[in-house]
Amino acid sequence: MEEKKENHAIAREEKRKGGLRTMPFIFANEVAEKIAVVGFSTNMISYLTQQLHMPLAKAANTLTNFGGTGSLTPLLGAFLADAYIGRFWTITGASLFYQIGMIILTLSASLPRLRPPPCTPNGPDCKEALPWQLAILYTSLFLNAIGAGGYRPCIVAFGAEQFDETDPKEKTKTWSFFNWYYFGMGVSMLLAVTVVVYIQDNVGWGWGLGIPTVAMAVSVGTFAVGYPMYRHLEPCGSPFTRLVQVVVAAIKKRNIPMVPDSKYLYENDQMDAEISLYGKLVHTNQLSFFDRAAIITESDKSPTPNLWRLSTVHRVEELKSVIRMGPIWAAGILIITASAQQSTFSLQQARTMDRHLLRNSTFQIPPGSMAVFTYLSMVVTITVYDRLLVPFARRFTGLDRGLTFLQRMGIGFGITTLATMTAGFVEARRKHVAAQAGLLDSPGVTVPMPVFWLVPQYALHGIAEAFTSIGHLEFMYDQAPESMRSTSTALFWMSISAGSYISTMLVSIVHKYSAQPDGSNWLPDNLNRGKLDYFYWLITLLEGLNLIYYLVCVKYYTYKPVEIKKREEELKNSV
Repeated sequence: MEEKKENHAIAREEKRKGGLRTMPFIFANEVAEKIAVVGFSTNMISYLTQQLHMPLAKAANTLTNFGGTGSLTPLLGAFLADAYIGRFWTITGASLFYQIGMIILTLSASLPRLRPPPCTPNGPDCKEALPWQLAILYTSLFLNAIGAGGYRPCIVAFGAEQFDETDPKEKTKTWSFFNWYYFGMGVSMLLAVTVVVYIQDNVGWGWGLGIPTVAMAVSVGTFAVGYPMYRHLEPCGSPFTRLVQVVVAAIKKRNIPMVPDSKYLYENDQMDAEISLYGKLVHTNQLSFFDRAAIITESDKSPTPNLWRLSTVHRVEELKSVIRMGPIWAAGILIITASAQQSTFSLQQARTMDRHLLRNSTFQIPPGSMAVFTYLSMVVTITVYDRLLVPFARRFTGLDRGLTFLQRMGIGFGITTLATMTAGFVEARRKHVAAQAGLLDSPGVTVPMPVFWLVPQYALHGIAEAFTSIGHLEFMYDQAPESMRSTSTALFWMSISAGSYISTMLVSIVHKYSAQPDGSNWLPDNLNRGKLDYFYWLITLLEGLNLIYYLVCVKYYTYKPVEIKKREEELKNSV
């Protein structure tokens, strides 16, 4: 009896942790971190082309490769968090890698010997950075990619798990968390692409990169202060091992006849307790081959089952859930390919246009600050969605969140297609104006066309992100097995990685196969002579096909079946 009372006291103490009280620390951490990372990366194309004198295509590929690598490493971070060290320590350690990488790049921008001598971009005496100078850049980017690997997959899952899913009141706050997480991220990005980018372009890169470096230090400190109040879920072993065990067990029993009813399949609530805190997965009829892993044979009848021969229904359904998520996950890849152009070619478009804020004003909008329209539209859309659209949609759907995450993603896919189509028409107009002004061979001269023509494509991408990215993140968090939520969030970032790499591949392919005997191609350094509009429309075509693919996937998708545990009943029974 005393032991039960002690367990009850521990459970009540754990329940007092987490909740809204932890949000100021988590959101403050996220805001500071995003100011650091976005301020570091948004205008990086300008740093590479103007300070290190990289050709445009090489600089674009460097950044997309960095973005891709930074979105691939989260698998490693998620594995460490879920299996061994937990999310808090993974986030903290990763932030330190971020910090070191940013310090290195700040020193590179501040010390003249670490970069090539200044010159007119693309001028006859303009020398590209030496290999050892580029090595410093790549080291910094690599350390930041490692930092991203630990931070990105864990911070969202860590924030969401501060709310108890067995408490109906707290569960509804989980979905609001995703909206307000992105809202805070959008606000911090606005600060980064305005204040920080302005400093980079007008004060200096030493200060422009130094401020994000300080912001990262603030981020780490803020997050650590909240440690006593956080709800910490203990790591419960490698999720990848459990998935492989199911596959191996199913293959070993491939010739064994299937049981007539799923009630004869193996279940062990005690063994699955650590990986099903909020509820166990129940049997589904899809992917029935893997059910063989839960068939009990004579050799399996022992007190301690061999998990390489026998898996529980819950573990089998974990694997099924991951497989079912695959096609929906893949649909998000091309969305990133489309949005990746904002930080490369769209930014270069802005650099060629009239960036004066007012007709007679001397102030010019930094090209990197054009992203403010993306983040502003995203923030506004999130606010309208959470405060107006959700209550309105709830009347018709009966869902607490208004729309399902799959519906939300689908809307975003359609808007992204419209955004890239718009970008193509705007670029066609920009080239027409350049031709009329006789500037086709004068890339350094400003095209007499206001940069605000680019606002629609930037804004549409922001609106699309408010639907697609949040819906995608909700989907990955909700439909993944609860013991794999860091891993599932890592898969979300992997889609970003894949999208970035596809962007790199697409740029390289177009650059190669559009080349003409005179040396011209669709994506030259002189955009006035290029066919960037064709490139945008190529992406639009791919996005349209992707939307059709997504709708087919949604039609046949089956939601994760889970038997929710009632926490209060468990607490009562433990006394």
